[in-house]
Amino acid sequence: MKPTKRRIFCAVLVSAAVATSGVATAAPARTGCRGALLSSTVVDRIPADKVGEYLRKADLDPSRARFGVIAERIEYRTVGVDGRPTVASGLVARPDGNPVAADLVSWAHGTMIYRGYAPSVSSTDSTRSYAALFASAGYVTSAPDYLGLGTGPGAHPYLDVNSETTASIDALRATKQLAARERVRTTDRVLATGFSQGGPAAMALGRALSRGADPHLKLAALAPISGPYALSDVVAKALSDEISDATAYTSYFTVAWNRLHHLYDSPAEAFRDPAIVALFDGNHPDHEVFPKLPTTVGELLTPQFIEKLKHPTGELRRALRVADATCDWRPGVPVRLFAASGDHTVPISNSRTCAERLRENHGTAEVVDVGAVDHLPSAKRASSQILALFQAA
Repeated sequence: MKPTKRRIFCAVLVSAAVATSGVATAAPARTGCRGALLSSTVVDRIPADKVGEYLRKADLDPSRARFGVIAERIEYRTVGVDGRPTVASGLVARPDGNPVAADLVSWAHGTMIYRGYAPSVSSTDSTRSYAALFASAGYVTSAPDYLGLGTGPGAHPYLDVNSETTASIDALRATKQLAARERVRTTDRVLATGFSQGGPAAMALGRALSRGADPHLKLAALAPISGPYALSDVVAKALSDEISDATAYTSYFTVAWNRLHHLYDSPAEAFRDPAIVALFDGNHPDHEVFPKLPTTVGELLTPQFIEKLKHPTGELRRALRVADATCDWRPGVPVRLFAASGDHTVPISNSRTCAERLRENHGTAEVVDVGAVDHLPSAKRASSQILALFQAA
């Protein structure tokens, strides 16, 4: 199917959509404002009689599917890590033919080193199927690519909580504009979830919404999956090769956080093979990256840099504290953290620590163990339970 693309100037068209359709939406945005919808491109249509087959193929439970799905790539205005205006992309999956006002779901994806794996671009990556799962059940689903992935400019600021939060909020704003234009009624309720990297991203989004980041977006449920909420602990385990794919995660983290926090002056200070840095520019798929990585972190990084990561100081220490604090707040809704006891990438202890911190802040939180499965299967195991939770919220 040939994609269809429309350019949108939010100041005029969003106001017109509200006036003609009467659907709920965020306040009309100015063209240069955060969350302004710039363009939309239909990238997939799944008829109602094909949704079950589509979800089963992705190993997702189709029992709650009621609608066909229309998926669109959007581009919208947001801010970069420096606070300056930039553009990001994301996926909006909406039910086809839903006559009732729909709640919003925010789906935050996991780690991806290649911009082409982002939900708005890749038709094969499973993250798009999760958006379709929620949309088929009647939710308007926003799946941000984050900064620097999909069609967004620049490099991805991996594991940067602040930009994940702003990109997610602004994607929700743009999603409401798109829904208004298409005469899809939406509420202001946001049901937030995400997997792996998207776990703390969803948690930080929930915190921001609970603190009034947007008066037209209200947190209604929060259910992240297998997230590295205690990032310092995950980094420490990676340095000791205690997690799966430790060299890949450590490389990505090191390159991305050097851009953010200046960890080294020259790649040779951190990497035994400085050429590895070029593999993490967002333009190399997994099959080009993984064969070039060493087996252990000791073979990847210099001894001096390993010690720096083991004993962080200065800007690195402050940045890790920010990343470790996504669970240090009091949520106004019950939080359910899904994780797997068999996870060899992000241990379930991360979710347990997060729940403890939420309870210490007088929130309600529980951990749901989806079983002795590894990291990727944990999302599939959790998805149907999360959908049931959202429908009961």
